[in-house]
Amino acid sequence: MPDPLDGVRVIEGDLDAKGARFAILVSRFNSFITDRLLGGAVETLRRLGANAADITVVKVPGAWELPQTASRMLETDNYDAVIALGCLMKGDTIHFDLIASEAAKGLSALGHKTGIPVLFGVLTTNDLEQAVHRAGAKYGNKGAEVAQAAVEQVRVYAALGNKSTSSRRRKK
Repeated sequence: MPDPLDGVRVIEGDLDAKGARFAILVSRFNSFITDRLLGGAVETLRRLGANAADITVVKVPGAWELPQTASRMLETDNYDAVIALGCLMKGDTIHFDLIASEAAKGLSALGHKTGIPVLFGVLTTNDLEQAVHRAGAKYGNKGAEVAQAAVEQVRVYAALGNKSTSSRRRKK
């Protein structure tokens, strides 16, 4: 069977983090989970070639503060991608729904507005067991997954001619 992509231009990013700069924003709320996400993210970035000096970690109170802080970080023009990590567990009120929705919308809007990848690594689970499984137990580590996606997106944007912060820094 012939390859359906034969002759088609395909753009995809590789998993080389060398030279890229990352901001990781992590919620302190539910830190027993978010610390595991952070560990997975940093370990993945380092394994993919990022230097420790090219990774900045900012701890914020909760998921609500992630978009606000991401906005400030993106204003600096110092980062090629922003990774937002948090953990929200459903409770008996609508608070979970409000925070999860606003965090997701806020981070998404920033990615669209700035043209810099903003990755959503906020767990939204029904209970603690699900959170633990997504923070390195049964279902892998969402922090690691999001960090890998951040590296790939940085490279995709570069291949597309992204006006990333690193290319602006190099031109100065």
